[in-house]
Amino acid sequence: MHFQFDWRRIFSSRLAAFVIAGFLALSLAGCATRPATGTPVRLDDTPRIAVMSAFEPELTLLLRQLQAPARHRINGVDFHTGTLQGKPVVLFLSGISMVNASMNTQLALDRFNIHSIVFSGIAGGVNPGLHIGDVSVPAQWGQYLEVLMARETAPGKFTIPPRMEAQTLAPYGMLHPRPVETRTAASPAPVRKFWFEVDPRMLAVARGLGPIALESCNAGVCLTHKPQLLVGGNGVSGQAFVDNAAFREYTFKTFGAHVLDMETAAVGMVAYSNGVPYIAFRSLSDLAGGGEGANEMVTFMNIAADNSAKVLLAFLSEWK
Repeated sequence: MHFQFDWRRIFSSRLAAFVIAGFLALSLAGCATRPATGTPVRLDDTPRIAVMSAFEPELTLLLRQLQAPARHRINGVDFHTGTLQGKPVVLFLSGISMVNASMNTQLALDRFNIHSIVFSGIAGGVNPGLHIGDVSVPAQWGQYLEVLMARETAPGKFTIPPRMEAQTLAPYGMLHPRPVETRTAASPAPVRKFWFEVDPRMLAVARGLGPIALESCNAGVCLTHKPQLLVGGNGVSGQAFVDNAAFREYTFKTFGAHVLDMETAAVGMVAYSNGVPYIAFRSLSDLAGGGEGANEMVTFMNIAADNSAKVLLAFLSEWK
């Protein structure tokens, strides 16, 4: 048999294959190096105060006071814009606990023009001199459950690795609290911080608030003490609901904390990283295990939530 090769057709086919292969390679390389979509689009450019709470009962009174409300939903979170005490605001729930608080604080900062942050909510009382219904406005917040879990080298004896020996806070058994690494645009090199200070001007306004009519009763449930406002001192946050008298005592002794909660220090860290001033108002709904009977949160939650919101509203009236 006799075969006749068509060299021009073969060459043309191979050339086309090389061209196609090269095009695909370039396309794939482009996909691998393609930049992200860019900065999230802001929903509006009005300078606003972010008003945050962790869960619904804490935000109820504030939502009722919101003027000209408009709702935006991002990643399942409702953001309510409007005015509160004459100030442009955006109200939203951080969600309960540290990761939710961090994630949704940053989400708000990315999507709105926020110049300051205020938080209103309930907390567990740590300072034995405070009572349920009191409102605490700490000057700084720390993450007390950011810890090293030490090795037990003998019964009841815990030893930390040599390179981590520079712990400055007293441990609770194997738990050794430690600072966290932080970065900001102004200081991109990592800095280890434990305390995240609230804005000093905002704290000064809180100190100067006049008498506020705080609630003592709700739905037939009343407090045994008249609620007070305490400005200054420390607060701590962590991803645990605390109902333990011994750990409460440790928290007060070690951190000098008035209250503990599950969100504020996370908000403070995000605020610090973004250079946004913040302050938090927390009212005692329970004594974190220090009460005589069962945990009191469910019983006094609404009183505490409204008292915190009332102090926040008084603050917004004075905040320039």
